[in-house]
Amino acid sequence: MEHSNKRSNFSGKLGYVFAAAGSAVGLGNIWRFPYLAAKYGGGIFLLTYILLAVTFGFALFLSETAVGRMTGKSSIGAFRALGAKKLMAGGWLCTIIPMLILPYYSVIGGWVCKYLFEYIKGNRQAMATDTYFTGFLGETMSPLFWFLLFAVITFAIVIMGVEKGVERVSKFLMPVLILIAVALSVYGVTRPGAMEGVKYYLIPDFSKFSIMTVVAAMGQMFYSLSIAMGILITYGSYMKKDIDMESAIGQIEIMDSGIAFLAGMMIIPAVFAFAGGGEPNVNAGPSLMFVTMPKVFDSMPMGGVVGAGFFLLVLFAALTSAISLFETCVSVFLDQMKWSRTKSCLAVGAIVVILGVVNALGFSVWSGVHPLGMSDILTFFDFLTNSLMMPVSAIMISLLVIKVAGFDRIIAEVKETSAFKREKAYVFCTKYLVIPGLLIILISSILSGFNIITL
Repeated sequence: MEHSNKRSNFSGKLGYVFAAAGSAVGLGNIWRFPYLAAKYGGGIFLLTYILLAVTFGFALFLSETAVGRMTGKSSIGAFRALGAKKLMAGGWLCTIIPMLILPYYSVIGGWVCKYLFEYIKGNRQAMATDTYFTGFLGETMSPLFWFLLFAVITFAIVIMGVEKGVERVSKFLMPVLILIAVALSVYGVTRPGAMEGVKYYLIPDFSKFSIMTVVAAMGQMFYSLSIAMGILITYGSYMKKDIDMESAIGQIEIMDSGIAFLAGMMIIPAVFAFAGGGEPNVNAGPSLMFVTMPKVFDSMPMGGVVGAGFFLLVLFAALTSAISLFETCVSVFLDQMKWSRTKSCLAVGAIVVILGVVNALGFSVWSGVHPLGMSDILTFFDFLTNSLMMPVSAIMISLLVIKVAGFDRIIAEVKETSAFKREKAYVFCTKYLVIPGLLIILISSILSGFNIITL
C-alpha cells in the first residue's frame, strides 16, 4: 500500500492518457451527448462541440494539468503553493465538488450494475416495460445494494494505489470500452431504418443553429472533460516531468470526443430504427438509458446480447470516472492530513456511503423531499455541483492562472516537455474567452435548473 510520504506517479504517458481519458469518458458521454446532439440539430452540434473542445476545453484542461504538475499537489495544496490566498475558495471547491458528485454518481453506477445483471439473466422483456425503472427506484433495499456494490468496486481499485490500481484498471477498461462502443455502433447503424438516424445525427441542420447550440455544447464539453473538479490538478500532480503534456492532452481530447461521437452513433440510429425515431424518444436524462434503450433492445434481433454489451460499456464508463473522483478525494487526505492511503480511502468511503444512501433513498423513503423545488435529492446534488459549483471553480482556476501563477510559468511548465504548438491559442482563450464563457454556462445552467429556459 502507498503511504503519504512518497508522492504517487503514473508509470508513463500511456498510463496518464488512459487514466485521464477514463475520467473524462463517463455517463455524460453515453446519454447526455447523444440527447443534446439530437436536440440541437445533429451535425451542427457536433461541429460546435469539436471546435469548443479544441479551444476552450483545451485551455481549461491544460491550465489545471500544468498547475498540478508544477506544484505536485492536489487542489488545496496547489492553490496554497502558488500563494493564491484570495482564491483559496477555488481550491476548496475543487475538493468539495468530487466529494458531492461521487456519492450520487455511484448510485447511478449501481443502477447500471442492476441492468447489466438483469440482461445477463435474460430479463430483457420485463425491462422494456414503462414501469420497470420507476418500480426499481421505488424499492428501498435493491437500489441500496447495487449502489454499495458499485462503491465497493471503486474503493477496491483506488486502495491499490495510483499505478497498481487507477492506472492498471484504466489501461484495461478504456480499450475494451472503445471496442464495445465501435461494435455496438456498427451493429446499430446496419439495422434496417437506421440510416435516417445517421443522417439526422451527421448532416448539419443550420436552421437549428442558435446561441443555445453553443451554450449546450459548451456545457457538455465542460462536464465531459472532467474540468473544475480537482481531478485534472490531481492527475497532473501524478504526471512525470518527462511526459509530453500537450500531446497527451490532445490524445485525451480525441478519445473523449470520439467515444461521445460513437455513443451518438450507437443510440440515435438505433432509436430511429426501433423506437420510431424523432426527438421525443431521444430524451434527456436517465429515461434514455434506462427506459428508451431497453425498449430498443427488446425489439431488435440479438437484443439481449446487445443490451448486455451496452450496459457493460456504460458500467466501464461510469467506473473509470468514479475511480478518478474517488482518487481525487483520497489525494486531498493524503496531502493535507498526511494520512496513509488506507485511512484516506476509508474516510472517503464513509462520505460516499452516507451521502449515497441519502441519494439512493430519494426515490423511495425520501421521495417527498424536494430541495429547492427539484424533483428529487439526486437532481438537487447534480444541480448544486454541475450548475453552480463547477463553473465557479473553473473561474477561480482561470483567475489562478491569469492573476497568480501568470502565463510565463504555465508556458514554461508545458515547454519542459512539449513544443506547445497551441501556445498562442491557449493564451488568447484563457485571457479573453474562458471566463466570459464560464459566466454564460453558469447563468444558463441556473436558469435551466429552475426551468426558466430549457437546455
